[in-house]
Amino acid sequence: LLFLLGTVSCTLFLAVNALYSASDDVIELTPTNFNREVIQSESLWLVEFYAPWCGHCQRLTPEWKKAATALKGVVKVGAVDADKHQSLGGQYGVRGFPTIKIFGANKNKAEDYQGGRTSDAIVDAALSALRSLVKDRLSGRSGGYSSGKQSQDSRGGGKKDVIELTDDSFDKNVINSDDVWMVEFYAPWCGHCKNLEPEWAAAATEVKEQTKGKVKLAAVDATVNQMLAGRYGV
Repeated sequence: LLFLLGTVSCTLFLAVNALYSASDDVIELTPTNFNREVIQSESLWLVEFYAPWCGHCQRLTPEWKKAATALKGVVKVGAVDADKHQSLGGQYGVRGFPTIKIFGANKNKAEDYQGGRTSDAIVDAALSALRSLVKDRLSGRSGGYSSGKQSQDSRGGGKKDVIELTDDSFDKNVINSDDVWMVEFYAPWCGHCKNLEPEWAAAATEVKEQTKGKVKLAAVDATVNQMLAGRYGV
């Protein structure tokens, strides 16, 4: 006799609710509000990237809420459902849950939180980071705010060394030049472009000094200069 044994697969779908709600002092963050709430903020932020089904995240939740309440008005405490918003988790290199990031003065350079998972440890780390941020401001090392709010001089010259290019000026400046050019095509409304802006400006100044002006960094508003953007497949 030939018996065909079929394997019956049962998939169990668990309806796991988000771990935080509007009644908590933890601010829910999404791709829609992350740039506005965190990146454009001058506040210090602690952000947890979590998955609702993750046991470690579930155990952290009450401690995270307690820390958020204790730090209210002092340090912002947020949470991202990175299982639901994978693009946001991927943007910050989240590979496991929970991942906690500290967004200080320079929002482009979030730090990994490596401390304990208790509210006491979280609060201690937040206050330590806050002290460093304030001391840096006091000494003039603000680090700049990646929101575009940073002053023109806070990163050694602001945007003065980034050359703005247009459909009309591109060929004359770039194509007919013997210099090396790095060109950013951006959109003014793009959050990633806003995050890059202070770094691009700082790099332009550094590269100009190091190469004695032989390598230039430029920027093209691709929403305005569409002929140029189209030519280069943007």
